[in-house]
Amino acid sequence: MLINRKGVPVMVIVGEQDGILIPELSRHRQAESRLSGLRLLHTHLDSSLLTQEDLMDMAFLRLDAVCVLTVSPDGAPRTCQFAHLLPPNADELPYQVHPAVIWDEVDFDFGASAKALEDELARTGQTVASSAREGAAILVSVGSQPKGVQERSLAELAELAATAGLEVVGTVVQRVSQVNPKLILGRGKLAELEVLALQKNAATLVFDQELTPTQQRNVSQITERKVLDRTQLILDIFAQHAQTREGKLQVEMAQLKYMMPRLVGQNRALSRLTGGIGGRGPGETRLEMDRRKIRARIAQIKTELGSVRKHRKATRSRRDKAGLPVVSLVGYTNAGKSTLLNTLTQSDVLAENKLFATLDPTSRRLRFPEDREIILTDTVGFIRHLPADLREAFMATLEELEGADVLVHVADASHPEMEAQLEAVESILRDLSIDTIPRVLALNKVDRISEETREALAFVHPDAVFISAIERPSLAPLVERVKALL
Repeated sequence: MLINRKGVPVMVIVGEQDGILIPELSRHRQAESRLSGLRLLHTHLDSSLLTQEDLMDMAFLRLDAVCVLTVSPDGAPRTCQFAHLLPPNADELPYQVHPAVIWDEVDFDFGASAKALEDELARTGQTVASSAREGAAILVSVGSQPKGVQERSLAELAELAATAGLEVVGTVVQRVSQVNPKLILGRGKLAELEVLALQKNAATLVFDQELTPTQQRNVSQITERKVLDRTQLILDIFAQHAQTREGKLQVEMAQLKYMMPRLVGQNRALSRLTGGIGGRGPGETRLEMDRRKIRARIAQIKTELGSVRKHRKATRSRRDKAGLPVVSLVGYTNAGKSTLLNTLTQSDVLAENKLFATLDPTSRRLRFPEDREIILTDTVGFIRHLPADLREAFMATLEELEGADVLVHVADASHPEMEAQLEAVESILRDLSIDTIPRVLALNKVDRISEETREALAFVHPDAVFISAIERPSLAPLVERVKALL
């Protein structure tokens, strides 16, 4: 039975021995309420008490409480056990399960408990109707890597989320031997995630792993929240930061390629919309039409990007005729490449403490004291697990690196994951077959590290040049090294 807060049964459900099917309860939810206003009282036809399934139902249906009544073989009631959700708490407990008692000795005010929970959520400004929480997100990592590796990857995901304009209000890490192909994480952990999202009033769930279309659809349907993965987050950041027509085309192509396998028809019976006079028959489904349009748009973008590549090639050939050597800045995102370009060339290229602040390549002339000039080029930053579609889309940008005479690999010496970032960049350079170009390793932001750390880095990377991109005098050794290579 589903019972409202006035104690009136509003629904009676008959199930089978091993379970019941609860219908859609959306009409019982109140706009300002965090909970459904209903509690579930059901029987187990044996001596078993509340199960994980019961607690999941409570979380996903946002029930005020869930109660189980055990019965004897002759149908007489025996014991009662109940549980209810908890507001945010120091122990981070999603719900409280009370011990079982004799069925007619239950002394608990369910209505007052639900009201107190909603008052506590409202007191902290957490109401469903609050639009201020629209940007609140919970980060989730599910995988077989050690927990420390997952947590470090989540820290980078948190930076990506902040760059995209999301506020991170919680994190969930689950280490599994095998990822659930339907939901990516176990149903029990998914219930905990739903309760955490309920407590924090987070409208968005961001997964550190790339979700399959099935996983994304299933998690979204169960939790009724916006579900994003790492790839979508990066694509969104790129879309926000793309300034030139070329950059916008590259982002659009990557987004369309990502979207194509995730298109799902809402209703097959209603999807065949191209019938009518002169067009009777099964026709083409709306889904097929959408996919055809996407394929046509991708082909068009590829053509336009092809002309961009030709234009860039012509520009490079003019540079070659002029005899100006090209030095390209490469490195992990937010390592300080744009700041270095600005300081060396006294330019004002956008440089922010954000991931992927620069997407479009920028070239500036740099004159050395002995009347020698070079072209200094800033490129898009790299990142671990860069989506393949995005890498392909940005080939027009990355091809700028092929014509470089020297690469300056800029790294953030103050970052705890610097070594992993160095390897990520080297891996992408190998993929682009440009790892044979002479390069200089510039360890940036040395003003943020201790002398001991600097000595340790000098031991591990004896050929590195230590710089601070915001301090022009510190760049002299880097300039000398580049001149020597040229």
